[in-house]
Amino acid sequence: MTTNTNSLSQLALQKFKKNFWGVFSFIFICIVGVISVFAYVFAPDNSQNANQMHVSIHSKSPGFNLDMLTIKSEIENNQSFLNKLFFGKVNTDTEIPISSYSNNRNTLTYTQYTSDGLEGLTKTISSKNTFITNKTFRLGTDKYGRDLLSRLLVGARISFFIGFVAVFISLVIGIFMGSVAGYYGGKTDAFIMWVINVTWSIPTLLLVIAITLALGKGFWQVFIAVGLTMWVEVARIVRGQIISAKQMQYVTAARALGFKDYRIITKHILPNIMAPVIVICAANFAAAILIESGLSFLGIGAQPPMASWGAMIKDHYNYIILGKPYLAILPGLCIMLLVMAFMLIGNALRDALDVKV
Repeated sequence: MTTNTNSLSQLALQKFKKNFWGVFSFIFICIVGVISVFAYVFAPDNSQNANQMHVSIHSKSPGFNLDMLTIKSEIENNQSFLNKLFFGKVNTDTEIPISSYSNNRNTLTYTQYTSDGLEGLTKTISSKNTFITNKTFRLGTDKYGRDLLSRLLVGARISFFIGFVAVFISLVIGIFMGSVAGYYGGKTDAFIMWVINVTWSIPTLLLVIAITLALGKGFWQVFIAVGLTMWVEVARIVRGQIISAKQMQYVTAARALGFKDYRIITKHILPNIMAPVIVICAANFAAAILIESGLSFLGIGAQPPMASWGAMIKDHYNYIILGKPYLAILPGLCIMLLVMAFMLIGNALRDALDVKV
């Protein structure tokens, strides 16, 4: 007679699968992750940072449609396929929105598109290396005439990956500091707790701004700055868990066998206390996204022309009272959905990893 015994990880996985919102959030996060990695594959405007500007078609409503004249450049584009796939196409062609055109043998006569019922300039050029396509902007255009859908898709990359980088940095620092403080105690614990309390007392956004100004404005600087402010919570949780775990019999047995402190911490204690750390990581993901959005809104996050949801809100928040609120609401809705997904998956993980339930 055989009996099937499930490990704690298998039981936790089974409980997690029964949580509808947890599974739904996990799928949503995976979809956003795929979009973030392959943003330029999905974006209608696959130029770098989706930054094709056409001022004449700024702030157009969703579904806006027009003809676009493209004049091929004679400059050779030697960009590799992988570079184009992950970082966007270096667009050397000239795109001109037009309202009408006529093709006569080797010449092309076109009228440039203008807003507010004005008549655009009519020009005649050689039809060589030119082609006309009909372009639809599914979510309209922003105030610079860029495709709003493309900017949202490319902007997901910053908001999504800042969570990974910030959480990774916070885990490395937080687990190390918390482990040392909790395992050795005494003056070491007192000193590390003093550092934690000082860091904890400084407002998070103010500390991030200070670190960002010290490191300089930029893409990676924001990632590092956010990560350096989120290790405190991880350290406090790890410290508390290790203080409890080091009194357990398996730790006493490991010491009796002569194992070194490094092995006891990494091989015996940490694997048994990771459940609450995993839960706090999900919350830190959400916090990192909100902090980055706030920094971009203040102008010290990702710098133009890089697409960022926070920067998109900053550029268009005044459109809320100008009759086109969706320009600011859509990026705000994206931030809200992604943050909510991480919070819901955090709650689901907490319930799944709770052995008492």
